[in-house]
Amino acid sequence: MKKQTQIVNAGRSKKWTGNVVNPPVERASTVVFDSIKEMKHATANRGNQVLFYGRRGTSTSFAFSDAMTELEGGAGCALYPSGTAAITNAILSFVETGDHILMVDTAYEPTRDFCDKVLAKLGITTTYYDPLIGEGIEQLIQENTKVLFLESPGSLTMEVQDVPTLAQIAHQHNCIVMLDNTWASPINFQPFEHGVDISIQAATKYVVGHSDVMLGTATATQEHWPQLRENSYLMGQCTSPDDLYLAMRGIRTLGVRLKQHQENALKVAHYIDQRDDVEVVLHPALPSCPGHEVFKRDFLGANGLFSFVFKQGNQQALNAFLEGMEHFKMGYSWGGFESLVIGVNNVQALRSATTWPYQAPLVRLHIGLEDVEDLIDDLERAFNRFHQALN
Repeated sequence: MKKQTQIVNAGRSKKWTGNVVNPPVERASTVVFDSIKEMKHATANRGNQVLFYGRRGTSTSFAFSDAMTELEGGAGCALYPSGTAAITNAILSFVETGDHILMVDTAYEPTRDFCDKVLAKLGITTTYYDPLIGEGIEQLIQENTKVLFLESPGSLTMEVQDVPTLAQIAHQHNCIVMLDNTWASPINFQPFEHGVDISIQAATKYVVGHSDVMLGTATATQEHWPQLRENSYLMGQCTSPDDLYLAMRGIRTLGVRLKQHQENALKVAHYIDQRDDVEVVLHPALPSCPGHEVFKRDFLGANGLFSFVFKQGNQQALNAFLEGMEHFKMGYSWGGFESLVIGVNNVQALRSATTWPYQAPLVRLHIGLEDVEDLIDDLERAFNRFHQALN
């Protein structure tokens, strides 16, 4: 089945939809039974999409979980109230005191904070590594290394990791490979075809696509699915059926939205790339981005998120660039229909294992679904403000 057809049909089994097109919103806490036999059956099969208790799920969550499992190609999908919850609970499901994990140096900032502020207190150590380390990862694996965590492309700076090489080496040392696959969404990178054991999505972003729901997912292989499912349940993870309904609605337009985000972003990226005041454009689909060759080899498409670095600048000039936008709004998320912008004056402060080669400010853009000419006009005015403040 072609991917676009999957997007339209995933999770729409008749057992979840009945005789309507979409799975209904089924809200429940307590599930009641007519007999001891029925209750015992539900208890024995509570991990197998059987109505048991609200936290285990309803037809709405089962349908969405099925859809994500099918789109990413795993064996099962656990659901969480945010992308960060998906990351933290996936890691906690597989580590214990005395373990060691390898975390990519360009990880999402809350992921780093979790390692430094929570795992450290539990006696679990973290080593940060260069996202472009490739085969060199083997030198960092210890006897107690349990998890290799990837994020590709990396937050802010967009380095694309060689996932198959890293996964192969990790598996030789019995490490579990986890990937924050949010940038690619469930359709532009197939994690389990490249050696990943657990693929994590901040479904808040492109899956939902409308900036109105917090949601996370973690899809696992057959080997790791039972442990992920049960430990996440024990840690109390559950999601709102209303949010899941909106996420399922978002899936149906994911393919066409991503194509438009990609088209718009590439036009904006090429405009920025031609400017004399820009040092580098960090878009995985452009040769200037670290890991571009891996992107061409492994990814099926791009999206609306990329960054660029000025040739020179300071905090005052960066502030002038960011403030006064008409179409780009400042905000920490991305993946919705709207364009967003954030700036970082000191990227080096956000990493510890690698040296950031640039001194000038970085700007990350999420290119939404507005008309590209309007977005470029908005950026042109921002560049003018930048130079006025700089001079």
